[in-house]
Amino acid sequence: MLKIKRLYTFILQTFLPLLVMTFGICLFIVLMQFIWRYIDDMVGKGLEILVLGEMLFYAALHLVPMALPLAILLASLMTFGNLGEQLELLAMKSAGVSLINIMKPLIIFIAFISTGAFFFQNNVMPVAQVKLYSLLWSMRQKSPELDIPEGVFYSEIAGYNIYVRDKSDRSGLLQNLMIYDYSEGFNNARVFVADSGRLKMSTDKLFLILTLYSGESFENVHPQSSSTHSKDAVPYRRETFQSKELFIEFDANFNRTDESLFQNNYIGKNLENLQTSIDSMSMRLDSIKEVNADNVYAASYKKTFPRPPRRGIPDNTADTQTTPQAETPILNFDSLYQSQNPSSQVSMLTRTKSSLEYMKSDYFFKAATIGDESLKLRRHITEWHRKFTVPFACLVFFFIGAPLGAIIRKGGLGTPVIISVILFIFYYVIDNIGFKMARDGVWQAWQGMWLSSAVLAPLGIFLTYKAVNDSVILNADTYLNALKSLIGKRSNRKVEKKEIIIFSPDYPSLVPRLDQLITDCHTYLKKHKRWINYLTYWKKGGKDSAAEKLALEMESIVDELSNSDQNLVLNKLMDYPIIGGYKQLGAHLDKRIGLLIGLFLPLGLPVYFIATYQRKLLCQDINTVMKVSQELKDMISDL
Repeated sequence: MLKIKRLYTFILQTFLPLLVMTFGICLFIVLMQFIWRYIDDMVGKGLEILVLGEMLFYAALHLVPMALPLAILLASLMTFGNLGEQLELLAMKSAGVSLINIMKPLIIFIAFISTGAFFFQNNVMPVAQVKLYSLLWSMRQKSPELDIPEGVFYSEIAGYNIYVRDKSDRSGLLQNLMIYDYSEGFNNARVFVADSGRLKMSTDKLFLILTLYSGESFENVHPQSSSTHSKDAVPYRRETFQSKELFIEFDANFNRTDESLFQNNYIGKNLENLQTSIDSMSMRLDSIKEVNADNVYAASYKKTFPRPPRRGIPDNTADTQTTPQAETPILNFDSLYQSQNPSSQVSMLTRTKSSLEYMKSDYFFKAATIGDESLKLRRHITEWHRKFTVPFACLVFFFIGAPLGAIIRKGGLGTPVIISVILFIFYYVIDNIGFKMARDGVWQAWQGMWLSSAVLAPLGIFLTYKAVNDSVILNADTYLNALKSLIGKRSNRKVEKKEIIIFSPDYPSLVPRLDQLITDCHTYLKKHKRWINYLTYWKKGGKDSAAEKLALEMESIVDELSNSDQNLVLNKLMDYPIIGGYKQLGAHLDKRIGLLIGLFLPLGLPVYFIATYQRKLLCQDINTVMKVSQELKDMISDL
């Protein structure tokens, strides 16, 4: 019987409630954004609650791939942030459990979630998307709920403009009506004016019945013969009525669109169907390009000469015996044109112009056909890759959130939410850029669809490595000290008087050492200028051995004099600077490697300029070392 360790059970019990909570919150947020986007298609249509509920259900399924990675990121951040903040993570590490072992049950659990996300993308998403988009299309096609306002022309009824000055909400009576009927065209328009009227719907909800009282109607009359009327006079018919009924076509029913219209699209296909469609569409696109290439060649004047063989396609029609191929003659069109008489030249130019216009329109049509086919093919390929990118994003976000939570050690909904939103926005922007590049054919489909994963996966690996090694990459003091060192603000040296001194300084032997340090500093400043040759700097790998020796000698003198019992000497030691800047690259580079890096000017120049500024600060520090050493020498001589 498989028995789960108590530690793994504790980690799962801590993670699962947070995952359920964050998934519900994230799904609700993206669902509200979806409703805000399609609010105009739902409001004012008189839709039933069941229809709206069905649409929201399918919309929630459609938005699961967007909400799930964000929920995993936020839940993992909160879980390990809480464990770190409550010192539970420290207790586990103190017991000898590494961070990877702590994450092990969640890694297995997230792997199962990613697998389930793949099957969800492949089996559930096509059905949900077909039903969702068919419902949205049906909602857009549904006529709006009839509500004629007062004092303005109402044009939501196709073919009619209705003006109502006043209306009674209690009795439903419309007063002072003006109706423009152009349902049969503007040339056959009719105008109705009435003192009052009532509007109701037919029982089958296919017609509006408008009953008018005490009014007149006007319409143009088209005469049978135009000879009986003047050209300026337009006859019309005027009718006065006490009561008149108008039947207006107005379908108020909610008619569902046939789902087969969307099932043949890329949104309604699983992985197998997508691959089948990609293969058939690729063959169709290649055949269209081949036919277009044959037509272009046939339309040129070279069609009477042998066509060159196509790349990769053997010419089976060629004779087995090798015969010398006839060269294409070079035609001088100017001389041919000048040899014609003026009338022939005009005729030739006219025919040429018409041929070019026809050829241009034909090429535009062919380009549009190829563009449409290529777009359909790219959308199928991007959808094929999306089946894999979403499950992989779940894994990537876990390996970002879990180690990041262990590093920052902040739980709750404050810091984790801010970090998660920033990371997810970054992921969403990169993913959309890649998708649009792949959709428009700028990049290959796999390059665009996997761009976000390629950017975030190294970040997850880096954070996991740093968290396992207890790095302080998010410690503000680390970056603050680096910034201070960069701008030249050194840390102050602290030397305190020791209560018990075991070995007193040998003052007589320190005087020659201070003299030598002063001499070496003077020699260094004389030989080493602020500016150094670019290639020389990179050959040295950014390392200054002479300055390093001076720094080591100064630290040795400070260590020995720190055993002094003289307060003046100890106070003067604190005037020594903490020398830095002699290892600008932070690594020992081989000459060839350093020179190779220096040749990449966009990368090498900023480092070189920063190193030049550091050399200026280094020279200032060495001047300070000379001054303090001379003052210490004088103090020791007076002892």
